[in-house]
Amino acid sequence: MADAPDPANNLPAGYVPPRVWEWQPGNGGQFASINRPVSGSTHDKELPVGEHPLQLYSQGTPNGQKVTILLEELLAAGHSDAEYDAWLIRINQGDQFGSGFVGINPNSKIPALVDRSVDPAIPVFESGAILIYLAEKFGAFLPTDPAARAAALSWLMWQMGSGPFVGGGFGHFYAYAPIKIEYAIDRYAMEVKRQLHVLDTQLGRHEFVAGDAITIADFAIWPWYGAFAAGKIYGTAAEFLNTGEYANLQRWTRQLAERPGVKRGRIVNVTMGAPENQLHERHDASDFDTKTQDKIGG
Repeated sequence: MADAPDPANNLPAGYVPPRVWEWQPGNGGQFASINRPVSGSTHDKELPVGEHPLQLYSQGTPNGQKVTILLEELLAAGHSDAEYDAWLIRINQGDQFGSGFVGINPNSKIPALVDRSVDPAIPVFESGAILIYLAEKFGAFLPTDPAARAAALSWLMWQMGSGPFVGGGFGHFYAYAPIKIEYAIDRYAMEVKRQLHVLDTQLGRHEFVAGDAITIADFAIWPWYGAFAAGKIYGTAAEFLNTGEYANLQRWTRQLAERPGVKRGRIVNVTMGAPENQLHERHDASDFDTKTQDKIGG
């Protein structure tokens, strides 16, 4: 039997996991103020409701962008009933723990959707579930052919399972953790490189991720892996992982970035970056022309 590692080599030196873990407020680095080991609401707050059939409560993180991109793509494809209000949930301020939001998503994570075009209204949470719900509701971006549908859903679930290694794994330890831990960064860097190679290989065979037609799988994967490939997230991470070597992934990233629906959807509920790429809330198609932060300031 191998000798146990010397605790003196742990981080911090001498650290040994206790028999029973206890939460210490402040753990979690940059996101310590919004992380906790229990669920449920922390305060009473009703959700606003707009005039459109679909009410989205979100923030423009990669997970939030998946849904707004699909909604804008549906509208661009002529599905006028996909009109929506996108309300900003400021996760850094704990809006996701308000009683109204917890009422539609007990997991307190964005995005969450309420379809008020039916009675009773239908709440949907988890980005992948929302994409499937909308694609089936409007009969778009999810093939009906069994083989093509299976491919789209397989790649959608690939993103749902793989994404946490990019964000909560690599992204956290490379960009957000209060200390740099070589072991953690190397472990997640290896996995993300593998995922990038998986995507690049697939996109060398097909124009889009699930085949030769664009699907909800592309809209799910692009906000994470497209942003990563283009150097839009986690500081210098793209250089660190040499994302430029994935030529097929880079081609697909640029191709989707030029789609009008993607251009609009990717800035909805965004609160960081260039002011022209921030539309804090979206309640009408004209908001893209009149209410981005470069136009209204603040």
